[in-house]
Amino acid sequence: MTPPSTALTTLLKQFGLTTAAEELVPRLTQAGHHDALGVLLEVFEAEAEARRQRRIARLRRAARLPPGKTFETLDTGRLPAPVVQQLKTLATGTFLETATNVLAFGLPGVGKSHALCAVGHALVEAGHSVLCVPAYALVQEMLGAKRDLDLPRALRKLDLFEVILVDDLGYVQQNPDEAEVLFTLLAERYERRSVMVTSNLVFSQWDRIFRDQMATAAAIDRLVHHSVVLEFDVPSFRTDPSRPTAPPSPPPAPRGRPPGPLLPRRRRASTS
Repeated sequence: MTPPSTALTTLLKQFGLTTAAEELVPRLTQAGHHDALGVLLEVFEAEAEARRQRRIARLRRAARLPPGKTFETLDTGRLPAPVVQQLKTLATGTFLETATNVLAFGLPGVGKSHALCAVGHALVEAGHSVLCVPAYALVQEMLGAKRDLDLPRALRKLDLFEVILVDDLGYVQQNPDEAEVLFTLLAERYERRSVMVTSNLVFSQWDRIFRDQMATAAAIDRLVHHSVVLEFDVPSFRTDPSRPTAPPSPPPAPRGRPPGPLLPRRRRASTS
């Protein structure tokens, strides 16, 4: 068990209180107040936990993960055992240390989005920065930044996230400009930051996304070089006859103003 004096000094260093970390324990000990170290440790541990919870709350808001798609609601019994084991390993966040990508393939309705969102929630709870965004929305935001001659700044904003979950890549046909900005993002994050991707298209069909064989090959090469591939070769839960039919849900209550753009626009100077 770590002595209270050592644990207290460690916490003070984590808070950036370097002078207090050096002086507090020796001074209290010299003054005969060694018993107070345990009380002080409890106070600073409470402060550390409060800071951690505030950070997680900020990360959760920024992540834009669907709140209901967690491991608690994921039906792992429908998934292949190797996939379930890989998901548990990914939830530890070790793949972020090597900028490894995660690629989930399968037909619509097999649970690939839910599974990677569950990983995203686990990463947030562990203090990692995550962004979950549909592929079409990400591409449109980046196109807008490019039109505003602000793409480098937009890429720097996205670089703040340790992992970006690009959901449903391949559902929407990309025009050349859209394919270009998507490739730019993948190239910028290559071997630096992780990407998680869900797609209903296998690699042999990715020319529908990038339209150009060389660009398709280059994008796949960057994604696969350091990657974990998950294949959801299971029936769609929407068409599974053994799945119980849930009662209709009431319409959601209004929740105020929707979230803003992924990439904040640069403010224009007033002309007045």
